[in-house]
Amino acid sequence: MNKIKKGLGRGLSSLIGETKVEKNTNKLPISDLSPNKFQPRKVFDEEGLNDLTSSIKERGIIQPIIVRKSDNIENKFEIIAGERRWLAAQKVGLHEVPVVITDADDLKSLEFAIIENIQRKDLNPIEEAKGYQRLIDEFSYDQDKVSKFVGKSRSYITNSLRLLNLPEDVLKLISSEKISSGHAKILVGLDNASFVANKILDKKLSVRQTERLVKIFKKNKPFFKNDKDSNINDLETMLSQKIGLNVLIQNKKNNKGKIIFEYLDLDQLNKLIDVIKNNY
Repeated sequence: MNKIKKGLGRGLSSLIGETKVEKNTNKLPISDLSPNKFQPRKVFDEEGLNDLTSSIKERGIIQPIIVRKSDNIENKFEIIAGERRWLAAQKVGLHEVPVVITDADDLKSLEFAIIENIQRKDLNPIEEAKGYQRLIDEFSYDQDKVSKFVGKSRSYITNSLRLLNLPEDVLKLISSEKISSGHAKILVGLDNASFVANKILDKKLSVRQTERLVKIFKKNKPFFKNDKDSNINDLETMLSQKIGLNVLIQNKKNNKGKIIFEYLDLDQLNKLIDVIKNNY
């Protein structure tokens, strides 16, 4: 904690230096502590927590938990940094934990939590993005200020925040690490992000394979006009989502016409042939 890790605009040590801190390490009952209400991390890796529990059982808690006095409960304290240590200490059965008490406001508490988690690489992409969004929404940060605070580029922050525009079902897949951050970046901006996300899972697609798949949906201009009947457009969209290929329906006034399926490689062609063979 003495050294700011390379690549971060701020470190825990610099944040602590800006707040009033009691010099001595204290010990407090575990029951007197509560989680940081600004904690961006919602998912705690069970395996990592078990490893930390084993370490604490052998050596105790080496690095004190940073806390502040609770706003609404007398003689209670809110954790600013060190929630994993607190959870592991409970699993070990400790009654007291070492703490450092600091005088931090809500903004500083959120900053502490974000920096600690980023340094330890504990946040999944959605938790990280929500942490940045909270700085913007609740504490009037802009993207430039967030960028300088965490020591990452403005474009990195922008791309991180864009993930929050994905559908809720896709956000859950990313949060649970069923879909990687590399896949997530490709899904941003797609009208059919949920469909593609499920394809990634079903077919166990790599990032490169996913990029090839979405090219179907990112053509500069569909090869049909936009003045088409809305029912035909809806039908094209439904078929496209069902089979994963671009679909064109050319319907004439006498209700004769063509259905065209666009494929990018032989695998897609063979898939289409299999669908026809198996159903007709």
